[in-house]
Amino acid sequence: MIAALESWRAGLFHRRHLMRNIGAGLVVGVVALPLAMAFAIASGARPEQGIYTGIVAGLLAALFGSSRVSISGPTGAFIVILAGITAKYGIDGLQVASLMAGLILLAMGLVKLGGIIRFIPTPVITGFTTGIAVIIWVGEWKDFFGLHPAISGRHFHEKLAALIQALPGFDLPTTMLSLAALAIVVIAPRLTRRIPSPLIAMLAVAFAQAYWQFDGVATIGSAFGGIPAGLPEPHLPQISFARMLELIGPAFTIAMLGAIESLLCAVVADGMADTRHDPNQELVGQGIANIVSPLFGGFAATGAIARTATNIRNGGDSPLASIVHALVLIAVIVALAPLAANIPLAALAAILFVVAWNMSEARHFIDLLRHAPINDKVLLLITFLLTVFADLVIAVNVGVLLAALLFMKRMSETVRIEGESEANLAALCPVGVPPGVQIYSIDGPLFFGAAATFERTLAGLHDKASVVIFRLGRVPFADATAMHALADIVRHFQQRHIVVRVCEANPRLAYKLQNFGLMDKLGQQDASASLLDVLGEMAPPPSPEASSTA
Repeated sequence: MIAALESWRAGLFHRRHLMRNIGAGLVVGVVALPLAMAFAIASGARPEQGIYTGIVAGLLAALFGSSRVSISGPTGAFIVILAGITAKYGIDGLQVASLMAGLILLAMGLVKLGGIIRFIPTPVITGFTTGIAVIIWVGEWKDFFGLHPAISGRHFHEKLAALIQALPGFDLPTTMLSLAALAIVVIAPRLTRRIPSPLIAMLAVAFAQAYWQFDGVATIGSAFGGIPAGLPEPHLPQISFARMLELIGPAFTIAMLGAIESLLCAVVADGMADTRHDPNQELVGQGIANIVSPLFGGFAATGAIARTATNIRNGGDSPLASIVHALVLIAVIVALAPLAANIPLAALAAILFVVAWNMSEARHFIDLLRHAPINDKVLLLITFLLTVFADLVIAVNVGVLLAALLFMKRMSETVRIEGESEANLAALCPVGVPPGVQIYSIDGPLFFGAAATFERTLAGLHDKASVVIFRLGRVPFADATAMHALADIVRHFQQRHIVVRVCEANPRLAYKLQNFGLMDKLGQQDASASLLDVLGEMAPPPSPEASSTA
């Protein structure tokens, strides 16, 4: 319990910090209530399952994670993935996938893979985040307008076409309630920040529906039969080896997105609260939360940036705030569950409209399109379009793969092989360079992406030299492909009776060259020798006449 223990040692559980963390937890709990239900419904689960997820993840991630101020629970980023899993495998399959994702997250944290997530570039993250926001927004049209679209296909464009065709048949009372809820969510923060605007919108629309009883307005009561009071008993989902094999792909997707979202949330929290988190311990905490959540009727959870920011703005500076937020949700599910039957789905859809807009980071998306390098623009658009029209798993995999290929291309373009100028040689070797000796400097990493350029450049060197020396002082590392290419070049030179030497390699590179067998082919002992030492070895011995004269 690193975050909790560090907070205790720092005195954050002292009386003077106690009230503001309790206050922050109360506010975050109130904020989390409508969001948890909205995210659960959009994910294909029952509304109370979102509350269960917020309770379990809020408690366990706060205790076993590393961020003092992060709030965990169901998030909008998961909606697209979880809805697809629920549609294909059912709610039991969703819970098995969530449990497996928790095990993967736990393993990632234990083997110290938390830092790897930082290597996913911004265009990929922005592309799939904006794509998810578009899917959430369009997916909520049905409840926002009270539509009854025809059965559509699996793909986004098919669902969009069905919704557009059903749009003229919108339900007027549902749409009016939705617009009222949307206006409250947008305008209320300008009037008061003490009461969360999603809660105001949900209660106002629920009271309106309870009083006027509009026909055709779907509510939690009509759609789900209400929310059961009380906490669920522990229940192990049906797990079999065949089911696990089916769900290994979705589980990895949940784990990767959960890791990205949680660590991004922790980074945002560090910037706002001037704290520092351990990414590996954060993954351990999220893994434990996702393992336990399905056992109590919940599903996948991760760090929630909006709720974390709310916590920090209201004075939360220890895990106590997240614990109080979970206790608020427990109090609601125990004491106030019957009242939730009158909450219209339209109110939750309006809340998700605003969530989708905030998640889209539209300004950041447009800014990248306007100012980013062309390769990053292409990467952003490909990831976005694949997320929307294909699949989030494909989008992330293709985005990361393309980013890696573009990075390797850029790295390969930085490798340079240049002959030393006369002025530089005069400074390096004041006594002069023997005739027939050509000296070249290699600058940059020698890896498989640069091997072709490296081989092509060296093969084009002229044959006038009798000795070629390569300075490796600015080569940070070399992989097997590049060393194989260097061995081919050495053989190519030796066939033309040209002696090859290397010098100034760093200790690690020198060891690799020796272990690869290249130094034996060169007939040289040490690749880390200085240029002067290599030149001295090739200097002819003094003649007997010169020795007798001396």
